Amino acid sequence: MEIESINPEYYTLDNFTFINGTTLENLTVEYLTFGTPSYDDEGNINNAIIYFHGTSGNYASIKRISEAVGKGLPFDTDKFFFVSLSTLGTPGTNSPSTSKLFNKYPEYTVLDMVNFNKKFLKQALKIKKPLGLIGNSMGGFEALTWASKYPDDIEFLISLVSSYKVGGQNYILGKVMNDIIETDPNFNNPDKELKRSLKLSSKAMYSFGLSRQYYMDLSKEEINNFMDEFAVEDSEENVYDAYYRNKASINYDLSNEVSNITARTLIIAIYEDQYFPPELDAIPMNGLINDSKLIIYNSYIGHIGSSQLNKIQDELAEFMSQF
Repeated sequence: MEIESINPEYYTLDNFTFINGTTLENLTVEYLTFGTPSYDDEGNINNAIIYFHGTSGNYASIKRISEAVGKGLPFDTDKFFFVSLSTLGTPGTNSPSTSKLFNKYPEYTVLDMVNFNKKFLKQALKIKKPLGLIGNSMGGFEALTWASKYPDDIEFLISLVSSYKVGGQNYILGKVMNDIIETDPNFNNPDKELKRSLKLSSKAMYSFGLSRQYYMDLSKEEINNFMDEFAVEDSEENVYDAYYRNKASINYDLSNEVSNITARTLIIAIYEDQYFPPELDAIPMNGLINDSKLIIYNSYIGHIGSSQLNKIQDELAEFMSQF
């Protein structure tokens, strides 16, 4: 199925109250739906699979799992109804930049993102209880938070190159990135451009996306060029969108709650992932979630190798055959 060819839709939530007590009104939600819905006796969709994107993604990021999506594939479009959202804080949906609140935007958490998406799904699409959740990278934070906080809501969960907490090097990286942005003399002046700070903070994370082997095979000139391209592309984002989302991520920690998960869980990790090395994230998480299944595979492109689900097509098909 050509996911890229499907256009997003938009919905306006009447209001949303953040955990810190702030309420915003008329919040736009950007989303994508496809597949085949089925309904219960009350008219609620009961076969929905919700996809949550990574840090720099949006609704279209579901194309990352496109090799497993389609008729007769593990994520069968004849059996399931798919929803992919641009999550809270992401341009297209309500965010610091699209709300025009910029540095006055409510400081939100991963649980706020989950509650926002839950309200949208129930109000706009009549999805009270999704069949399953798939979360890639930061999207995994949302999927795992949902499954931990609302364990009776779903039947299955797939964590894709993600973790139950942000700690260690990932915390250091996120803190450095936000320190660079916060110390910009124009941080509290939304009328000024902060592109230089956003470029520098982006360069700080460049070396984590791919495998160490991948970077060693590049010349220094190639690294410089790719790093500059990455920084320029990232600097097109509004700095406050990046800052608030990064703050939500570095405060994410389900260490004391992830064991609440009762949904059948598939944890997918990559040996070469520098953000979430399996021995520090996926393997411990597998031990914390009862009856979870763990799959680890190799990818030369490291963290972004989550797009290579063809490598585990049989294992995915076996897991999804339960539903």
